[in-house]
Amino acid sequence: MWLNMWIALPLTILLTVFALRMIPGDIKPNIQKQFAIFSNKHTWSMTVLYILTFGSFIGFSAALPLSINVIFGNMMEVAADGTITRVANPDAPSALTWAWIGPFVGALIRPIGGWISDKVGGSIVTQIISVIMVVASTLTGYVMMLAYNSSDPNSYFAIFMILFVVLFAASGIGNGSTFRSIGVIFDAQQKGPVLGWTSAVAAYGAFIAPRVMGEQIQAGTPEMAMYGFAIFYALCLVINWWFYLRKNAYVKNP
Repeated sequence: MWLNMWIALPLTILLTVFALRMIPGDIKPNIQKQFAIFSNKHTWSMTVLYILTFGSFIGFSAALPLSINVIFGNMMEVAADGTITRVANPDAPSALTWAWIGPFVGALIRPIGGWISDKVGGSIVTQIISVIMVVASTLTGYVMMLAYNSSDPNSYFAIFMILFVVLFAASGIGNGSTFRSIGVIFDAQQKGPVLGWTSAVAAYGAFIAPRVMGEQIQAGTPEMAMYGFAIFYALCLVINWWFYLRKNAYVKNP
């Protein structure tokens, strides 16, 4: 299942790109001009960083209600003979009541990310939120593990929600910073196509994040999904530093 997912998504993207290249008629020259973005290394670095920010935002928007329903909707029960089973949590928090908060905070704070980036530079903001997301994702995974294996998961719900709101806030700020960086790095002709490309790829987060989360919850290890995201965020730290923050960066702190 995992293999099929990771093969199908890149294959879909490649086939779409190939189909666009084969479009006949008067529109073809304009399409070919837009395809110049794929020979620019910054298209690929910013695609990864846009997945970090917008991809995380849209992915967690779908994964949060799933996590609330499954992790906190059930709890561990120890029978008299020591047998442990998962049973319904009669006092489970409602995903409908709580899940909207994270996306709301992320969307509300996005303009602040752009404003701060205009003052200090987009990549330094992206670097800071990447560190926050590494830490918050790791801690969220740990709390999810505790809640999943607890006979009283509700006691972990408050810290779980706080950590997820931090993730949403960081991804929202980062969405503003990466948007700003794309505007600085690329010229007027490439800016639009790059934004369209990076947004389209990052939108797959709405499919990947809940799928990964659901599979790990089903396996009894929900924390592994968040640990995996933390590793990806750490990789984004390195990419952002290498391309935009190191001494001889290609474009310094766009």
